[in-house]
Amino acid sequence: MARCLSFTGSADWLYRNFFSYSGLRSVTTDLEDGTIMHCWAPKTVKPTKPNLLLVHGFGANAMWQYGDLLRHFMPRFNIYVPDLLFFGDSTTKRPERTEAFQAQCVMRLMERYGVQKMSLVGISYGGFVGYSMAAQFPHAVEKVVLCCTGVCLEEKDMMNGLFHVADLDEAASILMPQTPDKLRELMEFAFVKPVKAVPSCFLSDYIDVFCTDHVKQKKELIQAILNDRKICNIPKITQSTLIIWGEQDKIFPVELGYRLEMHIGENARLVVIKNAGHAVNIEKPKEFSKQLKSFLHGSSVSHSSQPQQPKYQLITFNFRHR
Repeated sequence: MARCLSFTGSADWLYRNFFSYSGLRSVTTDLEDGTIMHCWAPKTVKPTKPNLLLVHGFGANAMWQYGDLLRHFMPRFNIYVPDLLFFGDSTTKRPERTEAFQAQCVMRLMERYGVQKMSLVGISYGGFVGYSMAAQFPHAVEKVVLCCTGVCLEEKDMMNGLFHVADLDEAASILMPQTPDKLRELMEFAFVKPVKAVPSCFLSDYIDVFCTDHVKQKKELIQAILNDRKICNIPKITQSTLIIWGEQDKIFPVELGYRLEMHIGENARLVVIKNAGHAVNIEKPKEFSKQLKSFLHGSSVSHSSQPQQPKYQLITFNFRHR
């Protein structure tokens, strides 16, 4: 049976050209311990601009997850978009699989670029890494944005039925789909209104491009964030923090957003976006970028001055699904 034209490969080529046109260059850095990291970094660093680190999650690569944000932030920030270990062109021979190790590698990469201060945005798994960076390197990380990231989950949550999956193996089979049916299942989990009737050849093409490399290592990354995880062992960060969540997130339920806000305390603000799921950055790009711009361009986390309002903010938007 003839294969479809590689839509995924073509779209990836377009993203690469767009990133380059936007003023970023593709750089691979050897950290000299068996670890190699790839990053989109500024072609020309402007010292008068603050630095912004964009950390991706599972799924499509960092270009796909942050492509829509570049035009909003390139004029005001030096942008860095790394591939985490075992994604894109980043890999390691080291045995560590924790988000703490990922955070250390990203920090070493930023130091190679001469970046001493930065704000960061972390989506899903990237939020675990970003949170760890903020905890480990408070002198370097200024503002933090965490999107749909289950930092405050506990290992017992899986047994207690908080998630829509029964165990780690089922979660891994959905997050790293190997068949068109599993990719459709992931789309149902990630989106409130997933695109229907996508031909299997397009889904197989996506899987070939994004889901077949480092499957074993990625499963180990998932296992590492769950193993013996307890809120009491999670450090509290002190940076001004914006938490963004899709109200109907089926991967990391919004309860984890409330936990995270409570765990961080007064320096955090939770924004829950209605009619959005786990992929809130893709489903609601205008609302997502609006919240990021307001927070990153502002001076601090601001809370409602009305005493009758809850601490978190629930946003309702009219959105034409595309």
